[in-house]
Amino acid sequence: MAERLAFASSMQASTPTRRLIALDRHRVRSRARGFFSLFASSSTETPSSVDPDARPPPRPALKKPHVDGRRQFSDVPDGLASVERIVTDAQVRTFRDSIRGKLLLAPLTKGGNLPFRRLCVSLGCEVTVSEMVFARFALKKNPVELARLRKHDSETLFGVQIATNQITEGVNAGRLAHEAGADFVDLNCGCPIHETWKRGLGAALLKKPRKLERLVRGIADGIPIPLTVKIRLGAGSSEAPAHALAEAVENAGAAAVVIHGRTKEARYTKAANWETIGAIQAERGIPVVGNGDILTRYELNDRMGISNAHAAMVGRGALIKPWIFKEAKEGIDWEPSAEERIAVYLTLCGYFQDHFRADELGKKRYMEFMPWHFGFFCRYRPLPEAMYGEMASRYPLLQTRLGIVAAKEVEGMDGDELPALERLLRCESEEAHARMSEALWDALGSVERAVELFEDIAKDGSLERWEREAEVARRSGRGGDEGMGGGDAIRG
Repeated sequence: MAERLAFASSMQASTPTRRLIALDRHRVRSRARGFFSLFASSSTETPSSVDPDARPPPRPALKKPHVDGRRQFSDVPDGLASVERIVTDAQVRTFRDSIRGKLLLAPLTKGGNLPFRRLCVSLGCEVTVSEMVFARFALKKNPVELARLRKHDSETLFGVQIATNQITEGVNAGRLAHEAGADFVDLNCGCPIHETWKRGLGAALLKKPRKLERLVRGIADGIPIPLTVKIRLGAGSSEAPAHALAEAVENAGAAAVVIHGRTKEARYTKAANWETIGAIQAERGIPVVGNGDILTRYELNDRMGISNAHAAMVGRGALIKPWIFKEAKEGIDWEPSAEERIAVYLTLCGYFQDHFRADELGKKRYMEFMPWHFGFFCRYRPLPEAMYGEMASRYPLLQTRLGIVAAKEVEGMDGDELPALERLLRCESEEAHARMSEALWDALGSVERAVELFEDIAKDGSLERWEREAEVARRSGRGGDEGMGGGDAIRG
């Protein structure tokens, strides 16, 4: 006790330097006392007080090492020095040739699930990309992220999109994707949503082209399959960085660069700039895949003519009309009737049943997705080139919020004069989307039964109520993205 009082008084009376010295001495003495008291207590035990048959106390369980993908492999390149790549030049050339002139399905959060990708393949899609996968969580064996690595047997050219800002993390996730059957990996450098941006992922990587170049080079050097990089025109309002970003991606040795023709700030609200995409394609040697505002075959042809891009990618347009791949591949416009569209949606329902199983648990999972898809399916309108081709060349149809106006101009009738089945399929009500999803499940694969169930819904009085509610919402400004507007927060 006396020692403590003496220590305290010396601390108060001394200079700052002396106080620090005194504090250090006090700590040393305290530790010494603790050590010798422990030694003394253990040495006072006599052999007779120890049970010779007693087992030693169990060791405390070791904490599992934290795995975040940064130390999983010792041969991960650092993106600075030149190393011998795992992927070969022949593989990269073959990949580039395989996507030339094709329409790729974009990575779409929630929408890019396996059953929907399978539907797009059945309608002519030849290149598919997974939903965005957070590399760190996949390496921690998160079951949701690992599920996104799965591909269907019908997907002959399948890529996995990863989100990461760490080279080793990207390499390890890329190798994991390869083991799961991916043919290429896509690095997400375009997602504008806050959830991704705040982690330094997605569009946040566009702020520093040199750092992006090191990241891309390191991942491209360390994985056994080609790497593509999806970027936007920039992280801010200026579009000038797009040229530097594309140069960085090319210098890093990526197999292709996918350019979404908007900046991060523009998100999905402004028209995609295909002129800038074309300028980058002209000045760079790397294949450029253009992305943004493709809803029809003639819009695809127009954008490719403007940009001379190596290939094109479609996202929201495919969610609205997944048969856009059929139109692009066959060079024809397909305007399916209500019954034909129900058949397409029934096919998707069947794919969900195959994926989740056709039991109660499977139905619960299915109902998490199918009504969401109807939120896009309901935006479909027939848009013949003769009437909309010139308009589409000036302003994208995805951005015009055509809504029911398209029905009046194309079909020469008011919305109320449309057949009830057609009105139901265009209904924007979430309740309607849930009812139609239930009807598809109950149809048990029969198109005739599905049409019959849809007609019952259209005649029971609910349709008129849903339409009135939608009209009130539009007039009050709560209609959101009615028609074909574009504010959808889709990552990728």
